[in-house]
Amino acid sequence: MISHLHPWTGVAEGGKLGGTFRAPPLAERPGRALGEEVELFLSTFVNKVDRKGRVSVPATFRAAVADQSFPGIVVFPSFKYRALDASGIKRMEEMSERLNTLDEFSEEHENLAMLFAAAQALPFDTEGRIVLPGDLAEHAQIVDSAAFVGLGKSFQIWEPTRFSEHQAMLRERARTQGTRLPPLGAATGRRRE
Repeated sequence: MISHLHPWTGVAEGGKLGGTFRAPPLAERPGRALGEEVELFLSTFVNKVDRKGRVSVPATFRAAVADQSFPGIVVFPSFKYRALDASGIKRMEEMSERLNTLDEFSEEHENLAMLFAAAQALPFDTEGRIVLPGDLAEHAQIVDSAAFVGLGKSFQIWEPTRFSEHQAMLRERARTQGTRLPPLGAATGRRRE
């Protein structure tokens, strides 16, 4: 039986406050196959960046990638925002496989392959920190603190004030557009990841 433990601040097993939330086995979740592994990045955390560029990755994010072949995260500049996109190595391997389905000499392949050129594998130190390279920190304008923003299968790293502004804009846009999740199993056209 496969299950995942997630730190939880709400009511957990047995009605206790805090502790650990045990997710149901993957075979019992809609859309999940038995044995399929899931890394899920949830919530937003703001952590200090020290003068050496070290920043602690949230414990729940480290736990999401703990069983992967690389003991750290992979980070690259966002194509859309002055932020950083990040994930575990499994997600990058999946993206590489998907990239390899495109014609190797197409412009689309060339454009998307650039994310691998800019990506950096950042190992965790013994305290769960990474060293944020200067070029990445500069792209996201991160100086004193970093906001780790869970996006489900991946996460972003932002300068906290810029993220607050971005979050307010997204909420307003979602409200005015009436954004809703499609039902499970609905045909939604091109899947975005």
